[in-house]
Amino acid sequence: MGEGIGDYTRNLIDLRRHMWLEGVEVELRRLIWQIAVVGKYISAKIHESNRKLAGFQNVYGEEQLALDRISDEIMKNKLQFSGFVREYASEELEDIIQIGSGKEKYIVTADPLDGSSLVDTNLAIGTIIGIHKESVMDCGRNTMVAALYITYGPLITMIYSAGKGAHEFVLDREGEYILSQENIKLKEKGSIFSPGGLRRDWNPAHLKFVEKLESDGYKLRYSGGFVPDINQILIKKGGLFTYPALKKAPQGKLRLLFELQPMAFIMEQAGGLATNGDQDILSVKVESINQISPIYIGSSTEVQLAKQMLS
Repeated sequence: MGEGIGDYTRNLIDLRRHMWLEGVEVELRRLIWQIAVVGKYISAKIHESNRKLAGFQNVYGEEQLALDRISDEIMKNKLQFSGFVREYASEELEDIIQIGSGKEKYIVTADPLDGSSLVDTNLAIGTIIGIHKESVMDCGRNTMVAALYITYGPLITMIYSAGKGAHEFVLDREGEYILSQENIKLKEKGSIFSPGGLRRDWNPAHLKFVEKLESDGYKLRYSGGFVPDINQILIKKGGLFTYPALKKAPQGKLRLLFELQPMAFIMEQAGGLATNGDQDILSVKVESINQISPIYIGSSTEVQLAKQMLS
């Protein structure tokens, strides 16, 4: 079925038609669609997975599941021949690589399988993508033109933004991504929080912040997976995820380029905020592809409170 064709109502609309109606430029919507299709291949590999480790470590010293490596290869190979991507950066690779002719319009950053350590426990995991027009080094809101993530759980869902709101799609039995929620908007204040890191390793300011949330009655919701925890905040329309600076890890744990920037882009499009406690995440200068950062991301009230208590 071609773009813009089909017997749809506004309440039953697929990803391609939605992007066409939103006025997303042709090359960008085709790229987003191709990445969404890659999600189907990765989902199939997850279901085939036997959980065995590949016997390698990634650039962060973490053991890689065979599934991590396969997912990265699928993503890289599909984008290499897309005609739209000139450079590809992944947390499974040591450096940015050229995968096109060098004349293509976009640069893609990927966490092909975020939360892969949760596969053996059958918890939700996901794929995180950032799409840029200019160099990802020192990138921010002026170079990121779109972001998306796919959640592999009881349902396969995708939330994307091309700078015109954040929209959720569900993969149906026919293999189509069908619009589920359009223009997701967070409440100014939520009621759940997801705090990463061990309590004993938190610094005093962060501990006081968490104790404030606890005293205000926030419910603890933490899976250990970045994608499902962010997805929960967006779908529940409010709350906070944080992985803070720790005593032994003052820059936190999560990757600025592959995880935090795309999620910050989406969260801001939903009316939320994202900060490292000092700067907005999308304003932080990228000096290394494996740069990490603390993160406070979610509803505006909680993020502003974090900035006040950490300053």
